[in-house]
Amino acid sequence: MDTITKLINGTFIPATPLALDDNRKFDEETQRGLIRYYLDSGVGGIATAVHSTQFEIRDPQYNLFAKVLEVVADEVNKYTKETIVKISGVCGKVEQAVREAETAKAFGYDAALLSPGGLRDLTEDELIERAYKVADVMPVVGFYLQEAVGGRRLSYNFWRRFCAIENVCAIKCASFNRYTTVDTMRAAATSPRADKIGMYTGNDDNIGVDLLTNYKFTVDGKIYEKRFTGGLLGHWAVWTKPSVQFYNRFRAAADAGEITPELLTLAAEITDSNAVVFDAANGYKGCIAGMHEILRRDGYMKNILCLNPDEKLSPGQTNEIERIYKMYPHLV
Repeated sequence: MDTITKLINGTFIPATPLALDDNRKFDEETQRGLIRYYLDSGVGGIATAVHSTQFEIRDPQYNLFAKVLEVVADEVNKYTKETIVKISGVCGKVEQAVREAETAKAFGYDAALLSPGGLRDLTEDELIERAYKVADVMPVVGFYLQEAVGGRRLSYNFWRRFCAIENVCAIKCASFNRYTTVDTMRAAATSPRADKIGMYTGNDDNIGVDLLTNYKFTVDGKIYEKRFTGGLLGHWAVWTKPSVQFYNRFRAAADAGEITPELLTLAAEITDSNAVVFDAANGYKGCIAGMHEILRRDGYMKNILCLNPDEKLSPGQTNEIERIYKMYPHLV
């Protein structure tokens, strides 16, 4: 199966963190080890240069964007057991987004995750035009980013227009909102290109239920259906092996139409664990450091340092992480 078909069909994709040494310099060896950990855990794809990889990699003082793309792609390319989808985050206004997409394409990435973060000044028309420009370079994964971390409310009509772009192959819905999630699913389900667009949950507060739900819409007597068949999540960058197993369980249950109370309970447990790792209680201030702390505890990172020294665990977050390890040993 080629990578784009795999992406459209849906798969498990962790959003990778950034490994640093104790001097806050890029730790290539640890980064490569992280990628091998994900591959050995059974992931179907890798996403990098995204929020969990730290947007600061684009800052001139660090100049790490291309380096991270190169290292991650090289490690993925060494893996021969199955086809792995490679996704690069792409940010900024048109010129920057196109430039980043060209860099990702040069390193052999399959698709660009097109972030709307920090672009509140652009109209929906301008965001659509930006998407067309990036889609001219490489396949695009749309991204509905929650408002709490720099996203914005986007209309149903926006997503209808977005789905019409020929080179859009997937959408990650991370709006953390049931209403806007339904809007996005309805736009994708009723699009003439519905069978060419994979839907990925990024709703960290609802991962399990997203994967279990069949969205159904009736228009002029015709029924349109769409499901989240994959996920692209920072949460899946920690405790990855059990998360792959849970993903497979959720997807198999949805395929068979056998949604059990046990699976709904598991979904709630995953939401609780995610709230702690991503520091939902403090507006997600400790989300990246929380991921690092889990990976440090489990032996995959040496520290929890971020490029921005202000990115750190929130007060009480360590105690909550301890609670998750004790309360849900099957998740970790």
